[in-house]
Amino acid sequence: MADEIAVTPTPEQPKEQLAPTGDQPSPAAEAKRVKVKNQRHIPSGVAHVDATFNNTKVAISDMHGNTVAWCSAGRLGFKGSRKSTAYVAQQIGAEAARRAASLGMREVEVRLKGPGAGRESAVRGIVSAGLEITLLKDVTPLPHNGCRPPKRRRV
Repeated sequence: MADEIAVTPTPEQPKEQLAPTGDQPSPAAEAKRVKVKNQRHIPSGVAHVDATFNNTKVAISDMHGNTVAWCSAGRLGFKGSRKSTAYVAQQIGAEAARRAASLGMREVEVRLKGPGAGRESAVRGIVSAGLEITLLKDVTPLPHNGCRPPKRRRV
């Protein structure tokens, strides 16, 4: 105990600048320690393209269904009737694919849904961003005789 020297702060010297006396790291060492964000590496995934008459959305997920990247016309700043154009759909596909590729994604299955103008254009955008397409599937829901129609109108 006689070997340890207790340092007391003087009025002109704050406590933080003193050398620590125990196992505790100095505040300067604590400031240098930075948590590294856990960078995920996802080699393959599924691109869900939802092309309606008014908009086009692309969501890219991993094989378990967890969303990795997404993009829509509104996110890119388009408004109104421009959101439903084929050009914008290509931009959406490319942007979503770039975000997924930054996480290490190389190949995707593409699942198309809806009757919109941006179906094929979104796929072209995904390819132009450098992702390889392994499967192209149409998953548009089709009614099997649908809902019961309303009663006949009596006038």
